[in-house]
Amino acid sequence: MSIFPLPVFEEDADPAKRDAISDEERYAKLESPSTIVVRVGSMRRVAEYPYSGDAKPGCGSKMVARTHRGTELVEMLTTTCPNSGCGKAVTRAEMLDYIKASGGKDYPFRTDGQILRVATIEDLNQWSALKSLTLEKVKFVRGLIEEHALDMKVVDVEPILGEEQLTIYYMSEDRVDFRVLLKSLATEFSARIEMRQVGGRDEARLVADYEKCGQHCCCKNFLKVLKPVSMRSAKVQKATLDPLKISGRCGRLMCCLRYEDQTYDDLKKRLPHRKTRVGTPEGPGIVLDSKILVQLVLVQLEEDGREIAVPVEELCDPDNCPTKPVEPDPFRGLGRPEVEERTNDKTRKRGQRKSQEARQAEHKIDSQAEAASQAPSIGDAPTETEEDPDRTRKKRRRRRRRKSGGDAGDSGGAATTDSAAGGAEDRSDAGPSPQNDAAPRSGDGGGAPKKKRRRRRRKGGGGNDGSEGGGGSGVE
Repeated sequence: MSIFPLPVFEEDADPAKRDAISDEERYAKLESPSTIVVRVGSMRRVAEYPYSGDAKPGCGSKMVARTHRGTELVEMLTTTCPNSGCGKAVTRAEMLDYIKASGGKDYPFRTDGQILRVATIEDLNQWSALKSLTLEKVKFVRGLIEEHALDMKVVDVEPILGEEQLTIYYMSEDRVDFRVLLKSLATEFSARIEMRQVGGRDEARLVADYEKCGQHCCCKNFLKVLKPVSMRSAKVQKATLDPLKISGRCGRLMCCLRYEDQTYDDLKKRLPHRKTRVGTPEGPGIVLDSKILVQLVLVQLEEDGREIAVPVEELCDPDNCPTKPVEPDPFRGLGRPEVEERTNDKTRKRGQRKSQEARQAEHKIDSQAEAASQAPSIGDAPTETEEDPDRTRKKRRRRRRRKSGGDAGDSGGAATTDSAAGGAEDRSDAGPSPQNDAAPRSGDGGGAPKKKRRRRRRKGGGGNDGSEGGGGSGVE
């Protein structure tokens, strides 16, 4: 940024003119201020008092003023006239805006007083002597409180330059009746006694010096009104919730948590809530978390489940957000040609194998459906079909086993079995489907085929009668 010289200081910047104009002449050109803004007392209140003297004080000057408490030593802050000793005068409107920003009606800004004079050496020495006796006065007041057995704690004692009034600041949880104490204090100090109850924050304003950040306590340095601070401010700023780390000298939450509270609220309103569906440049997703200061949102994409951080400016409607195209494989074509060709052949054969299995499964389903439609019902006459050679071979093997296992005297039973088996062959030729073999016939003995075969094997070649042979051969 460029620096522009101000016309007011051009004469002072010129060495020739600086020597020509003396300090006395420059001081004589200044006008006396009409009103002066000062800081009053240990609580560092701000007040504005009229001034009618001939001296032209500057900022930071010590002055003697008559206030609502008596004659006090005050510190000059600025003036509300165009000219001042240090060139930092403010207007009346600017002064009122400052008071409004400092707390408005809650800020005790007083104008019922007057600036008497600029403080002299005698005034400063007298004030130093009074301040040196403050510690002894505090000890004396504490002794009187213990003597009267009052439940209160003395924080500080504040005298004034004229010694018309002595203000005692104390802390107490309950209401205290100190009328007897006031009589003893008035007799001892020969002044008007004012008892003022304060809290933890006002105690820090009176006696605290530095905070854990290394700076002067804000309540003592520049804060005018100490407003309460809630835990919500710490949660919004995502500060640690340890009371030892977020508490100040007074034991309450630190005042600096209020400085950025409004900024955090404004930034938080721009961020979407958790579990909200939003749109991103890479597709729609669900909000998992957000960062207030950096204005970033952690989104889990619906397409592949990835978690990405997206600035709040890039969020859009999830239904109209653009979808990211599929990126090509960057490693494709970098390998050996024979390896890629072999891989492609395997993939092609795997696809052909799958398609052949699918065709076989479809052909099997169609053949079963056709056989079920052509299967005859129970009691229908069997039809002559072409005999399967494998089935014929198996039937002959079964008949051979039954003949070898039977006795010679059971020829009638064997013949019956053979005839029954022959009848079963004729009936089994009616349909090529296995469902026709498993279905019972009207001339068979009935029952489950597997059970009959197990019984026949357990008997171990015993003689079979016609009913058992007919039933077993018919099922087989």
